[in-house]
Amino acid sequence: MIHVEPQFVVCIKNKQYSASLELRKLYQVLPDDAAAKHNQLRVIDESGEDYLYPEDYFVAVHLPQSAEKALLRAANLAPAK
Repeated sequence: MIHVEPQFVVCIKNKQYSASLELRKLYQVLPDDAAAKHNQLRVIDESGEDYLYPEDYFVAVHLPQSAEKALLRAANLAPAK
C-alpha cells in the first residue's frame, strides 16, 4: 500500500461556496486524480464531508510534520502517539 502524505490548502476564494468554504482557512485535500484532470480539488469542507472545488480557490501550503500530525489528530484522522 502506498502512503500518501496529507496535503493542506488555504482558501483564497469562496464565490458561490461561502457556506462551505471560509476565506483564509486551512483545509485538507484528499487525493483524486480524476478531479485533478478537471482542475478541481477534493476538499474536506465546513460540513466535514469531501467535495470538489475549483483548484484556483486554494493555495497549497507545506506544513512541518508536527503541525500536520497535530491537525490530523485534532480532526480524529490519526491516532495519538
